[in-house]
Amino acid sequence: MDSRMRQAFVDTVSSALDTDPRLAVVLADITAAAFTAAQRHHPDRVINVGIREQCMIGVAGGLALTGLRPVVHSYAPFLVERPFEQIKLDLGHQDVGAVLVSIGGSYDDPVWGRTHQAPGDVALLDTLPGWTVHVPGHAEEVEPLMRSALAGDGRVYVRLSSRANARPQPDLSGFQVLKRGRLGVVLAVGPMLDNVLHATRQADVTVLYAATVRPFDQATLRSAVLAADRAAVVLVEPYLAGTSAHLVNEALSDIPHQVRSLGVRRDVELRAYGEPADHDALHGLDVASIEAEVEGLGA
Repeated sequence: MDSRMRQAFVDTVSSALDTDPRLAVVLADITAAAFTAAQRHHPDRVINVGIREQCMIGVAGGLALTGLRPVVHSYAPFLVERPFEQIKLDLGHQDVGAVLVSIGGSYDDPVWGRTHQAPGDVALLDTLPGWTVHVPGHAEEVEPLMRSALAGDGRVYVRLSSRANARPQPDLSGFQVLKRGRLGVVLAVGPMLDNVLHATRQADVTVLYAATVRPFDQATLRSAVLAADRAAVVLVEPYLAGTSAHLVNEALSDIPHQVRSLGVRRDVELRAYGEPADHDALHGLDVASIEAEVEGLGA
């Protein structure tokens, strides 16, 4: 699997540790070897708690209460789902900041099975207030998003993936307009962009790209919808289908509109392993499925 996003994360944080005394890294074995040099240089600020994910978040909360800026990292299910109570209480309820950085996405590494899959991670964090969520679509987008997260004080989730677009986008602020059309708007999140661009190559639609989904850029989405002839949105997310649909509806609350939500299906529990492309096809995130949904906008 492509590890360039993870390496960009490790390089960015390791470099930042040398210049920012606020930063601390908290790990639970995953990727610990990649931080060996950083731990040697900063033994008091690179902490591996072992396979204790709830403890990992608790330690991060404690560090944050002392004024440090913790960076916490693991596979998405071990970082968000397993210690969710600690995220809710030790970070959110204490009103302290941290940067949570996941790998594995929804099904990047299916050889490990369901234990390493977390399509509901962004939806779960959506139940808590105050989170910024970045979903980079290319390794070169990781550093600027990480630098911004490290420099702040809030609660940030960065969802890395081994799935990547062919090219990075130069502007990661808000939703970027990559193509304009009349029949509706397709919003591609992170690594879904290449499939969306391929699926819409013959379609008269506007394509928006989002590497940051929280806060949700309602203004750009609304402007794109109003500029089209049809108030229709196809939302293509690399996690649970419809995760951002409520925000699309909120942005267009005074406009009669249609929303089609593509993402990991909610109606199946997939027990087969397969390859990521097999999962894409099952969940309707492959090019053919997206193209069929987009064609429906003109019906």
